[in-house]
Amino acid sequence: MNYKRLIVSLALPQLAGIAGSLFTVSAIPDWYANLQKPLLSPPNWVFGSVWTLLYILMGVSVYLVWQRVGDSKKDRRVLWLFWIHLFFNALWSVIFFGLHNPGAALVNLIIIWLFVIVLISKFWRVRKLSSCLLIPYLLWVSFAGYLNYHIWILNR
Repeated sequence: MNYKRLIVSLALPQLAGIAGSLFTVSAIPDWYANLQKPLLSPPNWVFGSVWTLLYILMGVSVYLVWQRVGDSKKDRRVLWLFWIHLFFNALWSVIFFGLHNPGAALVNLIIIWLFVIVLISKFWRVRKLSSCLLIPYLLWVSFAGYLNYHIWILNR
């Protein structure tokens, strides 16, 4: 077990979540509370719990891939895809909550969704378990797309 890689793999997704939450927390009681939301919107407390778990699953997933691909420059491209995707993940909160722009956030969410599909496919080739660990993330991003789309439509 490579503890340095494990710590980086678990910490960076959580840091992306924390970065996003800096824009989220202040917008929840005012801007977000006043938005019309679709019927299937969960209570606000659900989001933090789900994202924390998803970031842990992402971290374990990327760690397992990192262990398998090692230091080969060619093989490490899949890791770069993961880290780039994480940037878009954090950016969503900036766009949606920080800029109050559900339309642009939806475009960003589609980019995230496509990244997750590609990551699941690429991780499958390296380590099947890593790919499977991303399936709950794909499902949640799909549900987030439903929420984001309807918030955009209901509040135009």
